[in-house]
Amino acid sequence: MLTEIRIDGLGVISSATAQFHEGLTCLTGETGAGKTMVVTSLHLLGGARADAGRVRRGESRAVVEGRFTVEEVHADARDEVEKVLESAGAQRDDDGSVIAVRTVGSDGRSRAHLGGRSVPASVLSDFTAPLLTVHGQNDQLRLQRPDQQLHALDRFAGDAVAGLVRKYRLARRTWMQARAELLERTARSRELALEADRLKHSLSEIDTVAPVAGEDERIVAEVRRLSDLDSLREAAAAAHDALAGPADSPGEGSGALDLLGTARARLEGSGDPLLTELAPRLGEAISVVIDLTTELSSYLTDLPSDPGALDSLLTRQAELKALTRKYAPDVDGVIAWADDARTRLSSLDVSEEALAALAADVETAAEQVREVAKKLTTARTKAAKKLSVAVSAELGGLAMGRAKLEVVVRPMPAGAQDSAPLTVDGTALHAGGSGVDEVEFRLAAHSGAQPMLLSKSASGGELSRVMLALEVVLASSEHGTTMVFDEVDAGVGGRAAVEIGRRLARLARTHQVIVVTHLPQVAAFADTHLVVDKVDDGKGVNSGVRTLDTDERVKELARMLAGLDDTETGRAHAEELLATADAEKAGGRAPAPVAR
Repeated sequence: MLTEIRIDGLGVISSATAQFHEGLTCLTGETGAGKTMVVTSLHLLGGARADAGRVRRGESRAVVEGRFTVEEVHADARDEVEKVLESAGAQRDDDGSVIAVRTVGSDGRSRAHLGGRSVPASVLSDFTAPLLTVHGQNDQLRLQRPDQQLHALDRFAGDAVAGLVRKYRLARRTWMQARAELLERTARSRELALEADRLKHSLSEIDTVAPVAGEDERIVAEVRRLSDLDSLREAAAAAHDALAGPADSPGEGSGALDLLGTARARLEGSGDPLLTELAPRLGEAISVVIDLTTELSSYLTDLPSDPGALDSLLTRQAELKALTRKYAPDVDGVIAWADDARTRLSSLDVSEEALAALAADVETAAEQVREVAKKLTTARTKAAKKLSVAVSAELGGLAMGRAKLEVVVRPMPAGAQDSAPLTVDGTALHAGGSGVDEVEFRLAAHSGAQPMLLSKSASGGELSRVMLALEVVLASSEHGTTMVFDEVDAGVGGRAAVEIGRRLARLARTHQVIVVTHLPQVAAFADTHLVVDKVDDGKGVNSGVRTLDTDERVKELARMLAGLDDTETGRAHAEELLATADAEKAGGRAPAPVAR
């Protein structure tokens, strides 16, 4: 529920604050006073596109701040709001309410905040969508569109249709994916066959070489080692000879081991305890030298003796480089490319057998879509009859005599180049995102009249009443939400205006309803009456919003009655209007007044 709104620098409003309560709130004021700016501010809080032209002249920016509570709305809407608040990191105020702010600069830049956090305008839209619905002249025009009529029917049908729509969309997605693959393979069979041949040739080339992960790096190291083979052999042999003595010069004293052995023997035979104690340390050195000598011998033995080993490695390296030039920077990349190529090749089977198998899968998926679509059509047709009866009854109460709304569900025929043709009971239909149905609202304005499309048969006033009747009928599924009507009573007067006021008051039993109106018959039903005042101080026009008490309401209603606020007759008529409306809301049977 919307509890408060503050507007700064928007249109003719320099600064204004309005408090909103449960029930029906009516907003009135003279033409040009700024009533539309209140609705514009609500659109901004709903994430609508910012218009720098709305910023008050002389101001750098316009700011709209709204305070919302969510405890009153139905569970589904509350869950949606909580998800948005959590994802945005928004914080509640001390009283549990949530503050939404929209700023529009004179340079066209827009900013949005939710619960103290800066957010994109789309997040404001996600937040207010379950809480706030604004109906204006544009909404009446949208009501003439088939997609909006389908949406209204599905809202009325509720779970009976919603579950089927979800099943249909899931089945349709599977079908469309399989169908797209079949169409691609069929249309590109030659191209895909050539691609398959290229992949097979490449994979054959890679498999012939059979690269091993990391092999290229190991070969580089081994080639470098073999290129220095002579110098490595010479260094290892010299070190070995220095330790063990040259193999071609046997004899004592020719190597470090012999010299160390001689030194140890001299120390052990000296007879001096101090020198004898040093002998074990020479034994440790001899052990280390023996180990080094053994390792150098093994190193020399392991060095390649085949003069062609280097050539073999260079040949292998050339084979690997031929692959890395074509497919990837290194051998690991070549192996990964081959894996992807095998996966791609498995999906390029364009043989007759493969196409037949895929066509069978497409038909199986189509049958599942077909079954759910038929159930969806049946459920919508059943709901359409009930919606026709309910809205027609409301229209009768809105002073439209014997007007009748027909809700027609009919199949959508597939076009010549249809993107999703589906044969249902022998007829080619278009399988759209919400089914194979299209919905038409047809209005018979009076008894015996031929039902015609809303766009051809309904006047502005009739269209307003049809929309209101729909909202009254659909209201039960959206308990607690805020509904805003911007001059829904346009083109209406007399008895019809009274009936609109009565319907809005009834709608306000389960919703917070805010109405911008120019009709006293409607304003008389308000639980809270706000007025937009316009003041011209010579320097410019400024408007403010204030709540009226009983005496002020009488004066405002009298003004709305053809400017009779300064006459006793006007005030008397206004008091009569208020008394009648109060009696209506209290369940009394006082006669409804008619504007004079």
